[in-house]
Amino acid sequence: MRLEIDRIVIVGARGQLGQDLCRLLGERAVPLTHEQIELRSRSSVHEAVRAAQPGAVINVAAYNLVDRAEDDPQAALEVNCCGVRYLAEICSELGVPLVHFSTDYVFGRDEHRSVPYTEEDLPGPVNCYGVSKLAGEHAALLTHEALYVVRTCGVYGLYGKGGKGTNFVETMLRLAAERDELRVVADQHCTPTYSADLAAAVMELLAKRPPYGLYHCTNSGACSWYEFACAIFELAGCAVRCRPICSAEYPTRARRPRYSVLDCTKWRKAGLTPLRPWRDALAAYLATRQPRSG
Repeated sequence: MRLEIDRIVIVGARGQLGQDLCRLLGERAVPLTHEQIELRSRSSVHEAVRAAQPGAVINVAAYNLVDRAEDDPQAALEVNCCGVRYLAEICSELGVPLVHFSTDYVFGRDEHRSVPYTEEDLPGPVNCYGVSKLAGEHAALLTHEALYVVRTCGVYGLYGKGGKGTNFVETMLRLAAERDELRVVADQHCTPTYSADLAAAVMELLAKRPPYGLYHCTNSGACSWYEFACAIFELAGCAVRCRPICSAEYPTRARRPRYSVLDCTKWRKAGLTPLRPWRDALAAYLATRQPRSG
């Protein structure tokens, strides 16, 4: 199905998902980086989006420094909640749809969970970052009717040089080249998602325009971070030894969900194409990155 919207603003265009979206959209993309839009400022957000004259807005920007958010929750809330509300306000004023990305980290309170979360399940974040993202969802949903909130999980992509400076795959490959053995947590389960697949999914979402609301979208299947790391090493041909550990052996400032797998059934029932299995997506990522890294 052909996308009919001519100008689509990408807020957070410098990140890995933002760059994949800009690549897919080509001349239709209106990229906005931090230098052009300050999400903590209502006037900056309103002025930047209004000047861009968009047919739609996609927000992939976020304060995603999970551990740092524990010490600076206000910064996380200003970007992930207030900034999202400002975007919803201006999109409502202009009468254009907004696609806002959220996270599996809105879940995690139920430590005994073993069944994927649906959009109907009650959220329960376990860290300040998750709280700020959940607050942003509510702020946007209360402000703008023409809104898609897309929760996703464990995003990695070719342009992993945004705010975090890398992604899990690149970190594992770098460490594998430096060490003989790696320890990776095996009691946290999620679904790693390839940003190129996610960007294509958003294009289909805007082309087909199912009912507005909350959707889960990830590559299919699930794994622990340890299982993900082992797949990375296997598919990349790394001989490093990988040892499973529990979260208590790798303490972090912020708690992480032990299980935050997302159920994407609603996405499929809306007539949207399910994303391929996470392992197939990882193989495609590794194959594509070879000439870029060489």
